[in-house]
Amino acid sequence: MTRRFRLTVFGSLLVLLYTAAGPVAAQNAPASIRPGAPGESSRPAAEAQDAPRYAEADVQFMQGMILHHAQALDMTALVPERSTNRALRTLAERIEVSQTDEIAWMQRWLQDRHEDAPMVGMVMHHGAGHGEGRTHGEPEAHPMLMPGMLTPDEMVQLAAATGPAFDRFFLQYMIRHHEGGLIMVANLLATEGGAQAPEVFRIATDIDADQRADIDRMHAMLDVPPLPSLMRSN
Repeated sequence: MTRRFRLTVFGSLLVLLYTAAGPVAAQNAPASIRPGAPGESSRPAAEAQDAPRYAEADVQFMQGMILHHAQALDMTALVPERSTNRALRTLAERIEVSQTDEIAWMQRWLQDRHEDAPMVGMVMHHGAGHGEGRTHGEPEAHPMLMPGMLTPDEMVQLAAATGPAFDRFFLQYMIRHHEGGLIMVANLLATEGGAQAPEVFRIATDIDADQRADIDRMHAMLDVPPLPSLMRSN
């Protein structure tokens, strides 16, 4: 066998081997990787592209929950000057921190998708960042009353109270307010197409878990029967 013939045969064998191995290699080759969000692992690009898109119900939930949280922050802003109850003050601080963070996250989510994002997250904070002509502790008027939200008259009533009376009003009103938040989450999850995107489902279920835990704490802090006028449904 000549040298040239041997090279030709060897080259033909290589082509056959490459052709046969091609489909297997393609199956075993790693997919293109797309980095995940901070705190999340990377995932194949195809999987990222196939991830559920957000729905109009998700947008409405985020916009409404921002305003809902904003009123809760208006309520917690009243606590330092009206209550000396250490447990209630700690609870109010917990609500303020968690809901301020959630407002910021929801605003970014909406802005990243070029949706309208209510800019109320910085309106409630101790001196700096208040709205024009608004002083610390003054309730903000919210044109939309969602489940559990206080009316302007109820906010005035809360702001006018001090001491144990304030503590009772605050706990009963905030329980109702949180229960309204649970209704909003339940409505989103019950809406076709709602909360299908993983990040939307995560924020909704986180809000649900946090507010259920707060409700349990507030019920434990109440040592008097609820006032019927405060337990009405919206």
